[in-house]
Amino acid sequence: MRRRTFLLSSAATLLLSACGGNASDSGEADPAQAAPIEGDENAAATLTFWAWAENIQRVVDLWNEKNPTQKVTLSGQAAGDELVAKFLTAVKAGNAPDILQVEYQSLPTLITNNALQDLTSVIGPVRSAFPEGTWNLTSFGGATYAVPQDVGPMMLFYREDIFEEMGLAVPATWEEFGALAGTVREKDSKRYLTTFSPGDAGWLAGFAQQAGANWWADENGAWKVTVDDPATRKMLSFWGGLVNSGAILGDPMYTPQWNSQMSDGTIIAWPSAVWGAGVLAGVAASSKGKWRMAPLPQWNAGERFTGFWGGSSTAVSASSKQKAQAAKFAKWMNTDPEALKLLVEIGLYPSASAGQTSEQLGAAPEFMVSQKDYYDSAAEIAKTARGFSSWGPNTNVTYGAFEDLMPTAVRGKSDLAAVAAQVQQMSVADLKKQGYQVVGG
Repeated sequence: MRRRTFLLSSAATLLLSACGGNASDSGEADPAQAAPIEGDENAAATLTFWAWAENIQRVVDLWNEKNPTQKVTLSGQAAGDELVAKFLTAVKAGNAPDILQVEYQSLPTLITNNALQDLTSVIGPVRSAFPEGTWNLTSFGGATYAVPQDVGPMMLFYREDIFEEMGLAVPATWEEFGALAGTVREKDSKRYLTTFSPGDAGWLAGFAQQAGANWWADENGAWKVTVDDPATRKMLSFWGGLVNSGAILGDPMYTPQWNSQMSDGTIIAWPSAVWGAGVLAGVAASSKGKWRMAPLPQWNAGERFTGFWGGSSTAVSASSKQKAQAAKFAKWMNTDPEALKLLVEIGLYPSASAGQTSEQLGAAPEFMVSQKDYYDSAAEIAKTARGFSSWGPNTNVTYGAFEDLMPTAVRGKSDLAAVAAQVQQMSVADLKKQGYQVVGG
């Protein structure tokens, strides 16, 4: 396992022990957190907010302007595992912030460490503002611990000019996608349809979600892990076949080499998420206006499903002494029309349905100038997104295992589906080591 994953797992175990181990006994968060939040949400307050989204200070400033007696102070943080580790340390030290921006896959680690407040009792009035698939991203054991903030429904970006030049059709199914990869190589040996990036577990999880996978299930307090399920094996076998045959590349994304290949037309398609247009603008600026976006290919003709890659939520610290006011801010930031408009302006794709159809989304991103209906299409795709029905309490370990094992499997042209079985075993072993009850696996 990578060092960062080991440290997070160790930190989680340490904090569980310090808290009496309640979470590890049943696979659920401390029942004490399920009690209704007490206090007046309109009472004066001074709240601290940890977040990493660029320019999110603009949203905080709007709140402070409208709520002068409930000031929110933003503290900029790093995202991902670094934030999780820092927050758990702050919880143990008794100086955690009131509000926290949390990536969806990080929620389970914080919940099972009793670090987040159960918001179920106060979140009901805004639930209808979010699609069901998005709402499930913040639910755990039947309770809701955060308000969805932004999402990354997956879609396919492709070089329209090169597709037209080579006489290629946009694939509607993965079978067509695979055949197209071979066609590209036959027509121009200098080009590849895409690359399979082995080091991003979130990307793999999005494909697994689209295929119908659910990697975790809470069965009456015991955890069932199904990373090695038919949907995931099918997805990995498909990609492995393309990589091992040489039809596509097996190199990682976000490297200087990848940047160059995306810019010069070596790679002509990229399965990504709604925020991908911003990435392309940075790495392939010379091809502005030449890319288009379409739904991900489907496993079966006529289906309409996609998965999520990326996104975050707004949670309230279990140790906050101003929970009611903190929850009020979390709800406001992710449902208020003016706040949603600002989220769009700073580059986030709001989780709330209203944020995906607002006036701000009427104009396509500047890089996608040739696709005027970019956001209309994205909103339709977002409606078809499905995430995992539940997150596991050691999601970070599962993701870390994929990111450790998959690059070696790709380099060795191994059976990628076999990696799912290895990750399954590692995930179950870690749960048992931490004291969780596990069924099957």
